Amino acid sequence: MRSLPVVAAATGTVLWCAPAPAPFAPPLARALGIRLRLPHERGVALTFDDGPHPDGTPAVLEALAARRASATFFLVGEQVERWPALAADIVAAGHEIALHGFRHRLLLERTPRALARDLDRALWVIGEATGRSPRLYRPPYGVFSAAGLALVRTRRWLPLLWSRWGADWRGRATPESIAARATRRLTPGDVVLLHDADHYGSPGSWRKTAAALPAILDAIEGLGVPCVRTTEDSPTTA
Repeated sequence: MRSLPVVAAATGTVLWCAPAPAPFAPPLARALGIRLRLPHERGVALTFDDGPHPDGTPAVLEALAARRASATFFLVGEQVERWPALAADIVAAGHEIALHGFRHRLLLERTPRALARDLDRALWVIGEATGRSPRLYRPPYGVFSAAGLALVRTRRWLPLLWSRWGADWRGRATPESIAARATRRLTPGDVVLLHDADHYGSPGSWRKTAAALPAILDAIEGLGVPCVRTTEDSPTTA
C-alpha cells in the first residue's frame, strides 16, 4: 500500500500537468476554458508564434500585406528585446500582438514564482517596444501547467491555443505540406498555428511558412470569410 506522502505527491503531479493535453483534447480545453477556436465563425485567425525574427517576420508581414490579411503574433520577450523595431512593425502594419512569454520554456518546468517573473518581464519588454499591452496568452509548445493557467486567469488574459496547424517547425516540412496540413478540414472560426521564426524550430523554417502563406490565404478566401484578429473587438480585413 502506498504511503500518503507518495499518493499526495502523485496527485499533485497529475493536477499540475492536468491542462497539458488541452491542444489535442477539445473537451478538456472546453472544461478548462481554454479556447481552441474563435468565439464566432465570421473569419479564420492566422497566428504566428516565436517571433520576432529579423528575416522571418518581414517575410510574413510582406505576404500578409500583399493580400491585406490580418494576423496575430504571439511574441517572445527575449526576441522582442533583440529586435524591438520588428515588434513595432507588426503593430504598425495593423496586426494584433499577443504574449508567448519571455523565455521559450515549458511551463511544466517553471515554478509559479519564476513564471510570474517571466511574464512580467515579457509584458514590460513588449510594452516598451510596441506601446501595447497584450490581452492574449499562448504558452510555449501550447502546454499549460495548472499554475500557469491560474496565473493567466488572475491577470484576466485570454488563453488561446489553436484548432489547425501547419507543423511548419519540422525539418521535413515543405511549403506544400504546411499549406495542406493547415487548411485540411478548415472551417470558419478556426485558429491556425504557424511560426514566423526559427529560433526554436528547424533552421530556415520561416522560409517555408512564408512560401505556404499564399495557398493558405487562398483556402481562407475560398471559405468566403476574411482573416481576422483573435480578440472579439479587433478589426477585420476584407
